[in-house]
Amino acid sequence: MYVFRVPSCLISLPNRSFSLEEPDIWSARRVVEWKACNWWKNSSLPALPAKTNGYIRVDCYGGLNQMRRDFCDGIGIARILNATLVLPKFEVAAYWNESSGFADVFDVDYFIQQTKGFVELVKELPEEIASREPYRVDCSKRKGQFDYVEAVLPALLEHRYISLTPAISQRRDRYPLYAKAALCQGCYNALRLNKALEAKGSELFKLIPKPFLSLHLRFEPDMVAYSQCEYQGLSSTSLNAIEASRGDRKPWTGDAAHIWRNRGKCPLTPKETAFVLHSLKIPTDTTIYLAAGDGLMEMEDFTAVYTNVYTKSSLLNSEDIFRMHGNTKAALDYFVSINSDAYITTYFGNMDKMVSAMRAVNRHYKTLALSRRAFANFTAIGLKGVELADALWKSHREDFVMGRGTALPDCFCEFTL
Repeated sequence: MYVFRVPSCLISLPNRSFSLEEPDIWSARRVVEWKACNWWKNSSLPALPAKTNGYIRVDCYGGLNQMRRDFCDGIGIARILNATLVLPKFEVAAYWNESSGFADVFDVDYFIQQTKGFVELVKELPEEIASREPYRVDCSKRKGQFDYVEAVLPALLEHRYISLTPAISQRRDRYPLYAKAALCQGCYNALRLNKALEAKGSELFKLIPKPFLSLHLRFEPDMVAYSQCEYQGLSSTSLNAIEASRGDRKPWTGDAAHIWRNRGKCPLTPKETAFVLHSLKIPTDTTIYLAAGDGLMEMEDFTAVYTNVYTKSSLLNSEDIFRMHGNTKAALDYFVSINSDAYITTYFGNMDKMVSAMRAVNRHYKTLALSRRAFANFTAIGLKGVELADALWKSHREDFVMGRGTALPDCFCEFTL
C-alpha cells in the first residue's frame, strides 16, 4: 500500500526568518481583479410575466453554504420556469447538529425587497395549495445537457406546487440572461443575515484584534476520509477518527495515490498550512481568526508556529455557542470572513466560493486559496526547506497577482488594473 510520506525536515519551517519589513503576499501588485458584472447590476431586464406557472420550494441539504448554493440555483430556476418561489426548506441534518430554517439565518423581508422585479417570492402559499405537500422533483443527480424547461416545467404546470433539488452539474451559463441576473441579484445582493445573527457577527468581529487574517482550514476526520488520502505522522487519535469516518471510501493506493495527490485532492494538514503561510511571508505573530467547525485535527502543529489564533468559541460566551446550531455557527464564520482584512482558505469549497465572491462585491481583494496541487507537485520532486518555500511563494504570488480562484465567474467579471 502506498502511503504519502512527508519527512519532518521537508515541511519544517525553512532555516530563514522573514523580517517584518519584507513584503508579504499581499504586497504583490495585482494585475486582474473581479467585480460584479454590469449586465446584472445595471442592465434593464424584461418585466416578470403577469401570470405565474406555479410555485417552487427549493429543498436544501448539507451545511449552510451548500444549502445557500442550492437556493441560489433555485432562484435562477424559478425565473427560467416563470415560477413563484416560496421560502426554501432547510433539511434537518443530525450530522450538522442542525435544525434551523431559512428565516433563522437570513433576513426574509430584505430578500423579497431586493429581488423585486427579478423573481417573485411569497412568504405564504395560496389557501388552495397550502394544505398539501408539494410534488417532489429531484434533479440533484441529473447530468449532461439537462434542461429545466423540458424536464421540470411539465410537472410544475400539472401540479402547480413542486419541491425541487437543483442539479449540481447544471451549468449556469446556459441560463437565459434574465435568469442569470435573478440568480446573481438574489445570491449576492439580497441574501443577508437576519438582524439577530448580524448583531452577533458584529459582536464577534469587534472582539478580534485588528488587523486580522481569517483562515478557513479544513482537516476534519470526515474531510480526510472523503478525500481518500492517507497520511503518515498523524497522532493515533487522528488516525482512529479518520478510519471511523471512512466507510466505503477506502484510500487510494499505489500509482493511483500518487496521481490523486498530485492533482491536489489531498487536504493540507495544519503543519503543511503553517509552512505555506510562512512561505508567503505571513508573519508568525499575525492575528488569525480560525473560521472552521469543530473537529479539526493536529492543530497543535499549526499553533506551535502561528500562536495568535482566535475562534468563535474562544471569544464568545460559552452559553451562546452551546445554543447555536451548525448553520448559525457557520453564518458567524461567514460574516467575519467577508469582513476580515484578509482571507485564506486551504480548500476552495462552498463556503470559500461564497466568501470570495462577497469579498469581491465589497472590493476586499486580499483573498487567496492555497494550492494543494502546487504543494503536492513540489514535494513530489523533492523540494524541501527554503527551495520548497521559494517555489510556493512564486506560484501563489502568480495566482494572487492574476486573481485566480477568488470569485465565481457566473456573476463576476475580470477587469485589468
